[in-house]
Order: sequence, then structure tokens, then C-alpha cells
Amino acid sequence: MGEGERDSVPEDIHVAWKPWRIMTGLVVPKHAHGGAVLRLTLDAPPGNILDIAMIRALRGAIDAHGGSPSLKVIVLEGAGANFSFGASIEEHRQEKVHALLSSFHELFRALAALDRTLVAVVRGQCLGGGMELACFCQRVFAHPRTRMGQPEINLGVFPPVASVVLPLRCGQAVADEVCLSGRSFTAKEALAARLVDEVAADPGRAAERWIVKWILPKSAASLALAVRAARLRFNRAIDADLEETERIYLDDLIRTQDAREGIEAFLARRRPVWKDR
Repeated sequence: MGEGERDSVPEDIHVAWKPWRIMTGLVVPKHAHGGAVLRLTLDAPPGNILDIAMIRALRGAIDAHGGSPSLKVIVLEGAGANFSFGASIEEHRQEKVHALLSSFHELFRALAALDRTLVAVVRGQCLGGGMELACFCQRVFAHPRTRMGQPEINLGVFPPVASVVLPLRCGQAVADEVCLSGRSFTAKEALAARLVDEVAADPGRAAERWIVKWILPKSAASLALAVRAARLRFNRAIDADLEETERIYLDDLIRTQDAREGIEAFLARRRPVWKDR
């Protein structure tokens, strides 16, 4: 989740997705290196918001293009200046959030099941669900002006995927800081915290160099099994712990007054009034 912090987010971040967007190709797939690399671009700038339509388009692209035995790498990036402002706040309302979380979490399970090397190329804002998607990847390349964060707690909620993934990626202390403070990290801070793996003026080119040098010379079959083995604990957490964080969110969190207040306050562009219950 997380479409950014209230005072720094462009106006159109508050606009719900429109039905016509489903037909416009929200995710652009592109094959490279003879089919060994699949680039998936979130193509709804400026925010590349992960609403249900975008999530379904991304899942559709993965299902359509991710099963080739010669595929070694999937690269995820955002069109325009930003990776993603995060998931749709509008769709975090109580009547929509079940469908949003279900489709979003199934996306991660589908990515895990592919046993492919995942690379994120990050520019600009990478917040909420966008940061969850990036940090799910084995390798994250970021531009120096990138800002990363999980601002959900500022809205009275929490990020289920980050709660599972970040302790495994960067340790419990960093995960706690990210999820409990809700603050944004500069690229330099994110690198030090292991939220990203490399900061480069051209993160796309840096990712390409890494892929060409370290991944493409390997056997696709061997890589797939190496990914499965290396991510055994990681994928078990996605199978089990993500289900539990989703349950806490849907059964406990959204029943609180403050979770509802945080979402409605953000959409109304006002400060939340917490009741602590």
C-alpha cells in the first residue's frame, strides 16, 4: 500500500483508477537477449499506482510471458519519473481492501513460483506497495534521487508484504524502522540499510551490466533451481507468514476506528484524528 506522504504527493495520486485504463496496457512486456530477459514496465505514470487493474495486468503479463524455460531474469521498472507511489488508497477502503490484498498477495506468490531472478530498476518515488514489489526482488538498482518508504502506519495501517519480506532482506531492526516509523529513506540510506543493492546515475544500465556479467552466462535450468534453493526459507514465509499478516490486516486491523479514519483522512486531504481504538 501507500500512495506517498500527504504533503509530497502529486494531485492525481488521490484519483481512483478509471475503467478505461484496463484497456490501455498498464504493463508493457519486452523480451531481450533472445528471451532470456523479460522487462515488465508499470506504464501508468506519473505514479504507476498498484491498483487492482495494474496488479491484474502485471499478473497477466507474468502468466503470459514468465513460463519460458529459457527465461533467466525478470526486470521490473516504472514508466516515467517514478517506480510507483504504491497501492491505491481508494481501494484500501473496507469494501474494497479484501479484493486488493488478495490480488496483490497472489502476485507475489506467482512471482515466487516462477523461480526466476528478479531485478528492480527504481527511480523517483518507490513507496508502499511499490517498495514491497521492489524489495521482493533479488537485486535492486536505484537512482541517487530515489525515495523509498512504507508510509502505511501514517494512515493507521501496516504493510503485510513488507512485514514478511523486509526482516529477511535487511534484518529485523531495519524492518522495524521502516514499518513502524513510516519515514522515507534516501537512496544513500536505503543502500546502507540493504533495501537496495546498488545506487547508480543510470540504474537501468547498471542493472543491464549486472545481468549480462553475472546471470546471462548461466544455465537457465540451473539458475531456476538455484533460485528455488536459495529462496527456500523466503518462499516458505510468503506461503505461511503472508497469509497470517493478511489475516491480521483483514480480521483485526480494518475493524479498528483508526484504520478507517486514516484512510478517509488521506482521501479527504486532512489530518487524521486518532481514537486509539
